Amino acid sequence: MRYVKFGISAVLILIVAGFLHYILPQRDVVQIVGTDVIRRDVESSDGRILSQDVRYINARTDGGESREYRNEDTGWGFPFYFKFDSGKLAAEAQSMAKDDGWVAVTHYGWRITFLSMYPNAVKLKPVAGPDVRLIPWFNIVFLIVLAAAIFAIWRRIQRFRENRIDPVLDDLDRSWDETTESASGFWQRLRDRFRR
Repeated sequence: MRYVKFGISAVLILIVAGFLHYILPQRDVVQIVGTDVIRRDVESSDGRILSQDVRYINARTDGGESREYRNEDTGWGFPFYFKFDSGKLAAEAQSMAKDDGWVAVTHYGWRITFLSMYPNAVKLKPVAGPDVRLIPWFNIVFLIVLAAAIFAIWRRIQRFRENRIDPVLDDLDRSWDETTESASGFWQRLRDRFRR
């Protein structure tokens, strides 16, 4: 049973860690080499085909690896980046591609080739070079606050158990013991009476 609990806990922790890694902002230092607009046809829930233009930002790292980013508005939906300026970001990316400088691309999501998934670029910021050090302050503060909230909730549940549930269970255990003792005493007296 202990191994099952450990296994379920490990799976839950991996799922939460993966979810947080997907939605929290990440930054890559790259050189932007170009932008694209690709038209996609998406089937809506009522069966109609809707055409949608998706902007992409193409870049390369200092090591020569290619990176591709989707540039779509998040709007008011989840994850809550409230991005409404994909056109402006595309114009900035086109301008930065001409400059041939280094850029910190803030994005969320993963690049999964066989699922055609791209990370969504949220912000572009020029940087001095490919070896600039970027500290993820938002992620650090967010994870500290999340850990503090989880700890506070866990402590409240522990206190509730200690103050409310454990005394009731102790009373039930005590009354069960008393009932068991009186029942065994009754059967003992009954046996003694028939032995005479």
